[in-house]
Amino acid sequence: MMATRGIILMNLGSPDSTEVKDVRKYLLEFLMDGRVIDYPYLARLLLVGGIIAPLRAPKSAEAYKKVWTKEGSPLVVLTKQLQQALQPFVAAPVEIAMRYGNPSMQQAYDNLLAKVPDLEEVIAIPLYPHYAMSSYETAVEHAKAVHAKNKYTFKLDFVKPFYSEPNYIHALAESIQPHLQQEYDQILFSYHGLPQRHMKKADPTGCHCLKVDNCCEVASPAHATCYRHQCWTTTQLIAGALQIPKEKVGFSFQSRLGREEWLKPYTAKRLEELPGEGVKKLIILCPAFVSDCLETLEEIAMEGKEEFLHAGGESYTVIPCLNTNPLWVNALTAWMNDYANGSTTMLL
Repeated sequence: MMATRGIILMNLGSPDSTEVKDVRKYLLEFLMDGRVIDYPYLARLLLVGGIIAPLRAPKSAEAYKKVWTKEGSPLVVLTKQLQQALQPFVAAPVEIAMRYGNPSMQQAYDNLLAKVPDLEEVIAIPLYPHYAMSSYETAVEHAKAVHAKNKYTFKLDFVKPFYSEPNYIHALAESIQPHLQQEYDQILFSYHGLPQRHMKKADPTGCHCLKVDNCCEVASPAHATCYRHQCWTTTQLIAGALQIPKEKVGFSFQSRLGREEWLKPYTAKRLEELPGEGVKKLIILCPAFVSDCLETLEEIAMEGKEEFLHAGGESYTVIPCLNTNPLWVNALTAWMNDYANGSTTMLL
């Protein structure tokens, strides 16, 4: 890869510490994003600043304390480890940036410029397999805004959502395979949840998402920006690759916030219901994330396990995210090296 190019791995972010003040600051930045909570600004300010951040910060701080490492936040630490794992396989320098918190997008740009003063192009890789306005889209738009504000002269490109890309599917399938050797009743694919309103808002046709029976299975231009369809597609591809019987595949959405309708079924509810349906031995994974974080390590691995076993479950196996899995590093390497050789297949 040419020396005048740089790579940035973009992830969601974390508080700087488990102190309540740092968690509150992080929640304010995160939830005040108009693509996360898409209410008018004043309504969002009253809701987030007056209710959500003050109430959630102490609870979230306690949750972060359960998963925090000596090096810091698992999400940031694992993203740094991915950067270190990828760097030997690509010629361009690799930096990391968080959408919220640190290191910031500007820090990543400036770090690349310090390493490559004649920087001509940056390839940003949003580490979200699936498109959603509250994850992939906001990361891309934020990167563009920081780029424009600082009047950087280098070109900026993005890797597109990779929910069905063969190298990614292969890496994910191979990470799951060893866990299927044990006896299990169901493997539950738990994706991060979104308000149903977001699905309809992201539908360019205005008449497909959540309006057509089996909308995820009926071909539509809406699928290019449909988070639910893309999650469903990943599940189908993995189940097919591993030849998992249809009756053993579960599909749900976690991390609901507020009282409005979110994508269903809800993971927390399914974990309470499954033992009563005869699912006593459960395997669960969270393919919306490529790096383990609060939502996987605390919400699913700790709280979820407690809910499932309390409801009568017998065994509960959590499959880690891809993190620094060599096949995942291979996938990123292939995309970057293919691009260096002239292919734009993986670009947005």
